[in-house]
Amino acid sequence: MVAFAVGGLLGDTLFHLLPEIFLGEDEHDKVKFVMVEPNKNLLLGVAIMVGFITFVAMDKGLRIATGGAGGHDHSHSHSHEIPKATANTTGADVSTPKEAARARKSNINGVATTPAVVAEPTEKEVSPSVRLGGYLNLIADFTHNITDGLALSSSFYASPTIGATTTVAVFFHEIPHEVGDFALLIQSGFTKRQAMGAQFVTAAGAFLGTCIGIAVQELGGNSQSDFLGPGLFGTSLQWGDMLLPFTAGTFLYVGTVAVIPELLEVGPNKGQELRKTLMQFAAMTTGAGIMLA
Repeated sequence: MVAFAVGGLLGDTLFHLLPEIFLGEDEHDKVKFVMVEPNKNLLLGVAIMVGFITFVAMDKGLRIATGGAGGHDHSHSHSHEIPKATANTTGADVSTPKEAARARKSNINGVATTPAVVAEPTEKEVSPSVRLGGYLNLIADFTHNITDGLALSSSFYASPTIGATTTVAVFFHEIPHEVGDFALLIQSGFTKRQAMGAQFVTAAGAFLGTCIGIAVQELGGNSQSDFLGPGLFGTSLQWGDMLLPFTAGTFLYVGTVAVIPELLEVGPNKGQELRKTLMQFAAMTTGAGIMLA
């Protein structure tokens, strides 16, 4: 599923967002002239880089805050350590006369057979640093959802087609993302109900990001508007035009740096890893193929 999401995100970024950013949407019933502005392309590239660096800073800051326990990605460790039950057959702790009598009666032919003492598994206490990591992950998740909202709003302002493909890419990306975050919250000491409630709150960040994107587009304008004020740095770009390249930069980070290391992990079984790799490439190709179609 993660490989499928990577294909969808990269496919949407490379097939739709970047061509739309630099060339605009193709209109079959109209003739369109593209004015080449070197400074315009430079600014769009800077906006893509800013989006990429923003997520690098978020991920790095989260890793520093959690002591290197992991960042805002899909490779969370979800193992729960439960002490194993152990049996002690060398002796029995008898603390009452009745237990002592039963222990004496259990001697058969001079061989003492004492009942096994099984240690009750105890729930491991969640350390403060792990719990802090869960809260920090919620903050990062909320911020990430804001950028998803920005991506959706700016994509629909570009064109309905771009908006639809971006919505599909975000949807498929969020499935493994939210599953991983849910498991991380459980590991951090949240109950299932608390984890679901916390994820619902962070999901509101997408609505906030969408509202911010709409406000920037309406107030800041874009190059498609009827009324254009002075452009940025002598170009035809408006502030609204910077949202789409910014979100493209965040998609590039999520689809490459944040997820690819997990896909590159291999185990000792070469045959099993080869089959797993082929399945991952097939899923990635499927995700990109949907975006291409």
